[in-house]
Amino acid sequence: MSHFIDDVDQRTRMVGHNRMELLLFHLGNKQAFGINVFKVREVIAKPTLRHLPGSNPTVRGVANIRGRTVSVIDLALAIGLAGQPAADDLDAKVIVTEFNRSVQGFWVSAVDRIVNVNWETVKPPPRGTERESYLVAVTEVDNRLVEIIDVERVFAQINHLKSDVSEDVQKQAKTLDHDRRILIVDDSLVARKQIERAILEMGFRTETRSDGASALQYLEELAAEDLVNSTIEMIIADIEMPRMDGYTLTRKIRENNKLKDLHVILHSSLSGQFNHDMVKRAGANAFLAKFDPDELASTVLKHARPT
Repeated sequence: MSHFIDDVDQRTRMVGHNRMELLLFHLGNKQAFGINVFKVREVIAKPTLRHLPGSNPTVRGVANIRGRTVSVIDLALAIGLAGQPAADDLDAKVIVTEFNRSVQGFWVSAVDRIVNVNWETVKPPPRGTERESYLVAVTEVDNRLVEIIDVERVFAQINHLKSDVSEDVQKQAKTLDHDRRILIVDDSLVARKQIERAILEMGFRTETRSDGASALQYLEELAAEDLVNSTIEMIIADIEMPRMDGYTLTRKIRENNKLKDLHVILHSSLSGQFNHDMVKRAGANAFLAKFDPDELASTVLKHARPT
C-alpha cells in the first residue's frame, strides 16, 4: 500500500482547488472510515509490536518503522468500537501518519483505496450519533457513508500537548488592543479548543466556526453592516476543512473589498514547502504548523494591531 502515498506535497496540490483525497479503511465492520491523505505517510502490513508497560490502553505497542520508534494506536478501541474483530485480522494494516509534529501509527482491520472528493460534498457529522465526538465530517463515496475520523482528537487523548501560553508572551500581549475578536476556524473540536485557550490567555475574545463556508458567511454578515473593522482583529484558520478549505476561504476574503485587509493566519497539521507556497498564493499573512501555543501567540503578536 505504500505506493498509494507517493509524495505528500504532490498529492495535496488539489487542496488549493477545494479538493482533497481520502484514504478509506475499515475497523472490523462494514462501516467505511476515512482519513485525509494529507496526514498519511504510508500504509504498512501489521508490524511486530513491543508492548510498553503503563502505556495508554489504546496503544497496542511500539514498532520500529524505517528506523524510528512509533507508537501504534488501536483506532477501533480509541473511538469506542471495542470488541470489533479488527485486532488480529490477517489483513490488518497500520496507517502511519504525521501531524502535530509527531509520527504515529493507527492499527486498522483493512485498507480500501484512495478517493478524490470535493470539500463541498464533505459535511459536518450529524449530531447525536454514537461516534460524533470522534468525527470531523462525513461524506458519501459510491453511495456509501464515509465517516472521517478526528485523528487529532484521538492523538490528544493519548498525548497531552502543551496548551498554555508562557507568562512572558502573555505580558507582551497586554500591549495589544483587545476590543476586537479573533475568529478561529477549524473542523477539529480539539484544535479549536487548543487555539481558543491560547488566544483567551492573551486577553482576546474569540469567535469560532467549524468550516470555511460558515466563517465566510459570518464575515459577510459583518461586512454588510460595516462591522468588520470594529469586530474582527484577525482570522486563524485550518487549511483542511469541510465545505470550504482554508485556501479558498482566504481567497474569498481577499476578493471582498470589505474583508480584504483582514489578517489571515493559516495553519495545518503538516508543514512543508507546499503549504508555505500556497499560503502566499492564497494571500494569507502567515503559516503555522499546529500546534505550539507560544509560536501561535508570537504570530498573533506580530500581526495584531497595537493599542
